[in-house]
Amino acid sequence: MPTYRARFDATVAFTNGGGLQVQGFLVDVPSADVTSGEIGELFLDSLGLLMAGKVQLSKVEVVEAAHKGTRGGPAAGGAARGEGTAYVELSHVIRDGMVTLPNLPGPSFSQQLTREASREIYAPGTEFEIGLLTMVTNTGTYMDSPYHRYPDGHDLTGFSLERTVDLPTVVVRVEDSGRLGIDAAALATYDVQGKAVLLHTGDDVRFGTPEYVEEPHFLTRDGAEWLIDRGAVLVGIDAANIDDMTDGTRPAHTLLLGAGVAIVEHMTNLSAVPPTGALFTATAPRIEGLGTFPVRAYAKLP
Repeated sequence: MPTYRARFDATVAFTNGGGLQVQGFLVDVPSADVTSGEIGELFLDSLGLLMAGKVQLSKVEVVEAAHKGTRGGPAAGGAARGEGTAYVELSHVIRDGMVTLPNLPGPSFSQQLTREASREIYAPGTEFEIGLLTMVTNTGTYMDSPYHRYPDGHDLTGFSLERTVDLPTVVVRVEDSGRLGIDAAALATYDVQGKAVLLHTGDDVRFGTPEYVEEPHFLTRDGAEWLIDRGAVLVGIDAANIDDMTDGTRPAHTLLLGAGVAIVEHMTNLSAVPPTGALFTATAPRIEGLGTFPVRAYAKLP
């Protein structure tokens, strides 16, 4: 179902004197036909303003957009979806020859056993196909383990299911922030303790094209430090790299993996996940000695 946000200018007069003016402010709203009074209440709730008196709105525009989790808004506690369970796929499909990053070879599909050849092995009317896949481990949507960065870090087998399955999720939407770096200030309003933090940049629309690696979003050093200090257990991003690819020190990888925080890169479809309330899962095969491998990543909606 579509979700909506309201953009507006506002003037607030405080009962103890003084006032506040804002331009182009945005809040999540429950529907396209929300009233100005409801928007004003959401505005006050989002800022936690005390002693606020009359609110005057102007230039009100309701637009279809993914909710960002306005405090006190319709998605603040997770979006209600009715009965039943719904899932959102968050992984790119792996296809023969696909490009994940331009400096890495694409996967190559072939057959170890063809159906035709299997007819000589099995009974009449019984046939099988066994595929053969050759690829780098950084293909499609994949998970990084500490061994990817550190020779003494644990590999993919070191992630328990408790650290990768049904994690409470926070989606941080930065696609319209006007900034490529996702820093501590952009994360400051979120409760990330024990959660999967998914950074929704919108870069996934360029996946598989040369433009995907042109000015991609990334997590800054202080953003990574902030997430570690506040107890995030997994960080995902729908961009070409969780790091600024012009910085050879790779601070986000270095800090997160050093703290044992799993990283999932090249995600997609994060716009379909509510800001809070979903449960995130990303699991890789239990392969010993590998630092990265593709995952089936998905969200269970509330």
